[in-house]
Amino acid sequence: MALKKGELVRAVREKLENSLEAQASDSRFPSYLFDTDGEVVDLRGDYALVKFRVPTPNVWLRLDQLAIAK
Repeated sequence: MALKKGELVRAVREKLENSLEAQASDSRFPSYLFDTDGEVVDLRGDYALVKFRVPTPNVWLRLDQLAIAK
């Protein structure tokens, strides 16, 4: 998937919940990751920095854990 800065995305629950990142930290992810659109603000390698429209810090997610919002 080729994402660009400014694109709207959502986290894919199945890929995020079963990831190495979930095993290494708290696996209880907030619902806004899956239920609201986030904007890609930066791209580095296999990761995208995503800004969600809720008052929370931006989050780095692997590209394969994201889907383009409809």
